[in-house]
Amino acid sequence: MLYQQINQNKRKTVLLVALFSVLVLVLGSAIGYLLNNDFVSGVIITIIVLAIYVPITLKTANAQVLKMSGSKEIQRKDHPQLFGVVEELSIAARIPMPKVYIVEDPAPNAFATGTKPEKGAVAFTTGLLDRLNREELSGVAAHEIAHIRNYDIRLMTICVALVGVIVLVANIGSRMMLFGGARRGGGNNKSNPILMILAIVLVILAPIAAQFVKLAVSRNREYLADASAVEFTRNPKGLINALNKISQDPNDVKEAKEATASMYISNPFKKKRKKKSSLWSTHPPMESRIEQLKNM
Repeated sequence: MLYQQINQNKRKTVLLVALFSVLVLVLGSAIGYLLNNDFVSGVIITIIVLAIYVPITLKTANAQVLKMSGSKEIQRKDHPQLFGVVEELSIAARIPMPKVYIVEDPAPNAFATGTKPEKGAVAFTTGLLDRLNREELSGVAAHEIAHIRNYDIRLMTICVALVGVIVLVANIGSRMMLFGGARRGGGNNKSNPILMILAIVLVILAPIAAQFVKLAVSRNREYLADASAVEFTRNPKGLINALNKISQDPNDVKEAKEATASMYISNPFKKKRKKKSSLWSTHPPMESRIEQLKNM
């Protein structure tokens, strides 16, 4: 059951990322058709933007996330038990020991960052450390280390960059249409009116579709990290109890940002989460995660 769950989640993620890539290229084609009456030029522009934007985002993501969250790096003497747990699980996951950070915040939560295991870091709020026992803390730490081992941070960083490129390219296309750039640039009488309408609709809807795909990838990786955590600890009970405690706390994480919300083990915006539909959620329902863990 455990390995079936892991393989199923990996297949879903590949499918969603492929869908993301197709969306980016189709949007590029639509922009090219609107501006130059051909499908190739827009794709070339989109690929150039991707080639610049994605590497910069990957290069700076770790430092930005840690800075935005207010995390402070600690040493073994500051919290020996936490260091012992992280060290033990990083050995089980066969990755280098990640750096350990603490966030001064009463809301129980945690996140990991690191686009590759050699640059991994895990952060825990003081609220989490105060509430959880060692077994529960191991479950949470295993979940975060799984994100590093499974390269989820790199995947989500690329997704965020792709959404940024889609929004940027769609914004450029929209502005060109508003100021008549399409007509001057090549939207001449040879343009097919049906294709023009489809291209305009695509430019308007692509950013929304991209957000849906990014959130779907995020939710899927949470299930995979839960399954991987059980693989490391061989004990679903610790993570189940930890998720129950985390879900019962009503407080938001003060320094959390919308851009980094998907990286936490639980949505850091508890009050906003209640108002959103599941399609706009960064995380799967807690009840569903716990149910899947019970079946492992």
